[in-house]
Amino acid sequence: MLSGMETDPICGMDVDPSTAAGAWPHDGVTYYFCSPACLERFKADPAAALAVPPGDRTMNPGTGG
Repeated sequence: MLSGMETDPICGMDVDPSTAAGAWPHDGVTYYFCSPACLERFKADPAAALAVPPGDRTMNPGTGG
C-alpha cells in the first residue's frame, strides 16, 4: 500500500482518502471506498465484510468480499 493510502475493505483496492468515492465510520475506524457500490456493500453488513480475509476480497458477490 502506498503511503497515505487506505485499503477498501470490500474489494481490497488502494484508495486515496482525499479522492475516495465514500467513507464510512465503523467501530471507531473510518473506512474508505473506491466506489459507491463498495460503500453500499459495506454499509449493508460491515461485520461480514471485515470477516473476509484480505486476499479474498473482490467485488464479485459470489466470492466472499
